[in-house]
Amino acid sequence: MSLGMADIPVLVLEAEQQLTHDLRAGAFHPPTIEMLDRLGAAERMFAAGGLPHAHWQLRDRVEGLVADFDLNLLADETRFPYRLHLEQHRLTPILLDLIRTTTPSVEVQFGQRVTAVNPDSDGVTVETASDTFRGRYAIGCEGVRSVVREAMGVNYEGFTWEDRYLATSTSYQLHDLGFAGAGYISDPEAWAAVFHVPDTGPPGIWRIVYPIGPEVDEKQELQPENLQKKLFHILGSANPEPPGGVFPLHYNSIYRVHQRVATCFARDRLIVAGDAAHANNPLGGLGLNSGIHDAVNISAKLIEIWHNGADSVELFDRYDRQRRPIHHKHIQAMSIRNKRMLEERDPVVRRQNLDEQRAIAEDPVRARAYLMETSMINSVREAAEIE
Repeated sequence: MSLGMADIPVLVLEAEQQLTHDLRAGAFHPPTIEMLDRLGAAERMFAAGGLPHAHWQLRDRVEGLVADFDLNLLADETRFPYRLHLEQHRLTPILLDLIRTTTPSVEVQFGQRVTAVNPDSDGVTVETASDTFRGRYAIGCEGVRSVVREAMGVNYEGFTWEDRYLATSTSYQLHDLGFAGAGYISDPEAWAAVFHVPDTGPPGIWRIVYPIGPEVDEKQELQPENLQKKLFHILGSANPEPPGGVFPLHYNSIYRVHQRVATCFARDRLIVAGDAAHANNPLGGLGLNSGIHDAVNISAKLIEIWHNGADSVELFDRYDRQRRPIHHKHIQAMSIRNKRMLEERDPVVRRQNLDEQRAIAEDPVRARAYLMETSMINSVREAAEIE
């Protein structure tokens, strides 16, 4: 979008035959909403049913509410002092329509899975199963198995969590049980993340994400009776009584989670962004947002190179300096810390963690500083200051 708005010719090669229905991501932090607003997408996201949630909670499975954090404390820092919840598969049609109606220099081709990328002194040759393309630069946004990253010859350092994540959803309205639109439930065995998303329209649905062990059979875990049992256990402290004694279930999926960062984000004429550059667990809603931050950052540099003849080597190095350390310092550290806090088994440490979170939420000064970090405002500003 950014490159197209600057009248730069772009070819997007999408491996799938159509836009995918991805159930994982759907929470946009304030700086990300600002970026999408500059692209003309934010207004459409609201029109598509996007839900602004100014409060997010930390809960304990047994004790209930521990801390409630109010993003309105950041109203003087951003025009969007809330998280905007809209499923990723509802954002992608918005962006595709904007591309097709407002950026004629951008072409999107579906069913074009990239198989090889070969840079040389004059440009990049990109091969798919059915065709060959030529361009000046190639940006890999094709996930953890990135062909572009492989062509760069860089490592994807980190690890894969042993647990898998199960994402399920229910139309039972957890607001009735005191849940804010975004929240996390702490428990040594049954921690979870809980989010209210719009689905096809009001009142929306609630997505619950929780871990399953490596030994668990996925088919058995996805059986309706097992999903019901798990939801009653996770939400047990709230003593839910859904109509008919069951939670109305909707979408379910299981996926693996990585904590990895590429050792270089740009080399020669090749660039990686999003999951091709980094991956993290979903606790905190950091992955999708940081990928958008990557894309906006490198787009600004490519515009300078294309229109103003700026030095690509220097700007690509700056992109790497601005984005890669941020992922180590903020995104990786925060998402790992979030997971370990929720699943902490030592009762003394658990109590200390919960008490600390409660104390932060109850102190406006500390809460504001904490929210500047968790909302990703700090990481975006810090990256912009790196020369």
